Amino acid sequence: MSDLVHIEGYMSTGTNQFAITKTSKPLPKPAPNTVLGFGKYFTDHIAASDYSEGEWKNHRIIPYSNLSMDPAACVYHYGQALFEGLKAFRQKSGKIVIFRPEFNAARMAFGTKRLSMQAVPKDLFVQTMKEIVNVERDWVPSERGSALYIRPTLVGTEGFLGVRPSEKYLFFTLLSPVGSYYSNDSKAVRIWVETEQIRAAPGGLGAVKAAANYASSLSAAAEQKKRGYDQVLWLDAVTKDQIEEVGTMNVFFVFKNEIVTPALNGSILAGGVRECALTILREWKMPITERKITMTELTERYARGEFLEMFGTGTAAVITPVGELQYKDHTFKLNSGSDTLSNKLYEEICQIQYGEIPDRHNWLMPIDS
Repeated sequence: MSDLVHIEGYMSTGTNQFAITKTSKPLPKPAPNTVLGFGKYFTDHIAASDYSEGEWKNHRIIPYSNLSMDPAACVYHYGQALFEGLKAFRQKSGKIVIFRPEFNAARMAFGTKRLSMQAVPKDLFVQTMKEIVNVERDWVPSERGSALYIRPTLVGTEGFLGVRPSEKYLFFTLLSPVGSYYSNDSKAVRIWVETEQIRAAPGGLGAVKAAANYASSLSAAAEQKKRGYDQVLWLDAVTKDQIEEVGTMNVFFVFKNEIVTPALNGSILAGGVRECALTILREWKMPITERKITMTELTERYARGEFLEMFGTGTAAVITPVGELQYKDHTFKLNSGSDTLSNKLYEEICQIQYGEIPDRHNWLMPIDS
């Protein structure tokens, strides 16, 4: 805390000063060992910055409240909206760290190019994460398996009608203490392979974390939820055979002699935990390959007894095993026990996040640094 500069209600760990207005009605925090779920609780404050007239300004931390925008704001009519997801962890020592904020800053900047939005500078993005988590540090859970989820969001706010990019933007960040993303508490999930609808197409928005991507996925996900499935596995738009990703996760397939994850092809989101998993698997000298993989191949290899395991990677889900994959009239039953590769990866990443083993890749950023 010694490097924080406090000036009459302002604070800064970097080049931007944040005005702080504390809530007069703090919310009760979830009791220890509460089943937090995902996205059910929100902290007392949000961070916000405005862009207009060629500069980012008005950096502030304010009580959590409704946002006020022009009814003609670009985000409402033309969909200029991006968001990110990352987590802060309370380690056994009490130290609070954020997992890979610079990755998320870079991914959001990549998305702004595709959506013709104003990029949030990396230093402002990272500083915002540190400032708001520091203010809300008492909300960071201490139980293993829980974290403080961070949702930075960028929207076009200029009020007008007519198709063009906004010239004004709001960058805001809200926080939520979370546990397991899936309600079955990290047990293996059931996945439905979607063969009618598509999530993304070549040249589209699939590689950016745009709000529109998630809107287009809701119909299929809701339909399969009724059938008892946890998520949808999306196929490519052209052949409807090539595997892309699950709605909330990148995917990995474990065969007898190979581990495969779909290569990034312009319509798959580059996940931060996907990148971590690849790094660790290569450290372990595992036969990991990034390449095109199809449902035809999965079906054939399952029939030969070669398809052993499947898991997803994501900020919210971390590493989630898939116990069942349903494709047309084929049901794939997969290994999902404690001796699986997915469980080993999950433990390795969690041990890094919670400070139980060294952070050998510099993935953790202390909020007090």
